[in-house]
Parts: sequence; structure tokens; C-alpha cells
Amino acid sequence: MSTTKKALLVTTVSGFVPQFEMNNVRLLQRMGYEVHYASNYNTPSYGADNHRLDGTGIVRHQIDFVRSPFKAENLKVYRQLQNLMQQEHFDLVHCHTPMGAVMARLAAHATHTGPVIYTAHGFHFFKGAKLINWLCYYPMERFLSRYTNVQICLNQEDFDRAKKDFHAGQVDYIPGVGIDLSRIPHLTDGEIQKKKAELGLPADKTILLSSGELIKRKNHETILRAIAQMDDDAPIHYVICGHGQLDAYLKRLTQELGISQKVTFLGYRQDMLEVLHTADLFLFPSYQEGLPMALLEAMACGLPVVCSHIRGSSDLMGSPLSQTDRLSFCKGGIMVKKANDAASYCQALSQLLSAPEALDSMGKENRLRCQEFTVQKVGEKMEQIYRRLG
Repeated sequence: MSTTKKALLVTTVSGFVPQFEMNNVRLLQRMGYEVHYASNYNTPSYGADNHRLDGTGIVRHQIDFVRSPFKAENLKVYRQLQNLMQQEHFDLVHCHTPMGAVMARLAAHATHTGPVIYTAHGFHFFKGAKLINWLCYYPMERFLSRYTNVQICLNQEDFDRAKKDFHAGQVDYIPGVGIDLSRIPHLTDGEIQKKKAELGLPADKTILLSSGELIKRKNHETILRAIAQMDDDAPIHYVICGHGQLDAYLKRLTQELGISQKVTFLGYRQDMLEVLHTADLFLFPSYQEGLPMALLEAMACGLPVVCSHIRGSSDLMGSPLSQTDRLSFCKGGIMVKKANDAASYCQALSQLLSAPEALDSMGKENRLRCQEFTVQKVGEKMEQIYRRLG
């Protein structure tokens, strides 16, 4: 019988691990684990790159996950995970994503597999969430916490709630999935101008940039409406990076708002860290986040920020220095209290664009701030957790 330790990672969609969890994969492998990955490889997302798993040493297992907790197919998923756990005899299970974590914990409990770690990359219930989110997801997470040896939270709001209300053996706070600052490029002014030309961006405009899937949760529409409210002669150009189901709708909206000449859609980018260097200001109006890597990468590239005042984003931005009824002013930018308040985004943008010296100091502050969220710091804490269980 093999003495090799085995760890199972579980997520709903297969793009998750190559996008967010490769640091943990390498850590587990260094600790002597054979890493297995159970996911749905037929519905990839986050860039749709299953080939990014090639050569990683990860053993893949197809599980027919569905996103909804109300689908009958979940019974099949449960049985698939049970069979996998009974066959492979895993020494550790680390699950992510809501439905991946639900099904993995149920199957692990039934097969006496464990210990089990669940990293919540942002609970679906949070301050300001819809009542249906609380009614559906909160009771489920609270119940399943009994089958969780370690609950990991990536932002303070989730951590406080899990500590207070849940029954996990231990609750840990980890500052995100970690950013590798060595990957942040340092472009010269000439290289930046060349990149702008390559992307078809105007050299004489202030570049405002957003990145994220073109879905409702990312709230790109509110920024488009804010751009439409700004002075016609404002020397700005808005760039959106990402793809998704709202692509056609958002492009049509720019036409209806009369701002199509001020907006460029770049689609999904694999050179995002270079694209960030072409911008002067990063906009992140999400309705909901865990601890957003897109915002962290923008901060690491030295960009000032205008974002929604939500959990996760506020963890990165830090405590406000001052506030009004609509805006929160931080060292690295401005947070808008109501995510769908286009007028407040317009106000924040106008205020920052009229003070270019403030933009520079905010960008420098964000570079310093992101030192608290590095892969090194996250890795140290994750290794402590893994060794505590192993």
C-alpha cells in the first residue's frame, strides 16, 4: 500500500485552481503530498485554460458539478465524490467555491475523509446582500461548518461572522490568495506608450481602467453611467478588460449613452499586468467580493483607486481617513458607499482628476499597502495550517 500522502482540492469549475490556488498546490507538493483536483473540466471559466494544469503534477478527476444547490444533478455529484474519496483515501481535503465546498464536505463526512479545510472566497451572505442569499446560503454554511476542521476567511467581515456563528473546529483569517510582487512588471514611459498604441488607446487622455467578468456582480454599467454624467470635454478614456454574458448589452449601452468614443472593450487579457501600466486610475465598482485579486494587482502596479465600499475591497483599501454620506476617503483612493450610485462615482472621479498630485501619492500608498497581502505572507500562514492538520 502506498505511503504517499494525498491531498484533494475541490472546486466547482476547473479554472479556479490555476487562477488562484497554484501557490497552495506547490506548497502541498513541497510538503510531500500528491495533489489531486476534483472539478468540472467541461465548464471551465476564469479564462478557460485547462491546459494551464499540464505539467503541474496535479491528478485530475472529472466531477459533474452544477452551480445551483437546487439541481437534481447534485445527487450524482455527491456520489461521484464519495466514490473518489473511497478509492483514493485522501489525507487532506481543501475545498473552495460554494457548491464545491458543500458537496465535498458532505461526501467527506459520509466517507470519514479528512481533515477538511474550506476557504470561503466571499460568503454569498454579507452586509447588504439580498434576503434570498441569507435564507439560502447562511443556514447551509452554518450547518456544514460542523463538518469543517478549518474554516478560512479572506476578509474581516466573513472572519468575524464565522468566528461568532459557525461551528468549525478552527477559523483562520488569511489575507487573500496572495500576490506575487515579483511578477509585477516595471515599464518605462516609452514601453507604456508603446503598449497604449498596441491597444489602440489615446496617448493624450487620462486612462480609467476596470477589469473583471462582464457580469452583473462586477457592475461595469454604473461606471458607464458615471462616465456619461461627466463633462463632455473631460480628457478621459475608459477601458474595460474582461468577457462575459453582458458583453453585447454593455457595448449597446455605450451607444445609447453617447460615450462609445470614450470607451474601449479589450476583452479577456492574459497580459493584464502590462495593461494596468497604461492606466492612470483603476475603477472597481463590484457589488460583492471576497478579497479581489484584480484590485490588489492594480494597487501593486501603483494605481490610485475608486471602488465600491464593500467587504474585501475595504480590507485592501484600509480604514477611511474621512467620510461623507456618499464617499469614504482613503490613503489610496476613494470608496463609494452605494455601489450603484453613478453620481457618486462621477463626483469621486471629478475630484481626483482635478488633483493629479493626489493621484501620484495615492498610487505610491497602494504600492506600500499591497505588501501586507503577498504570497510570502499567505504562504507562511497556509503552511502553518497544513502542518497543524498533517
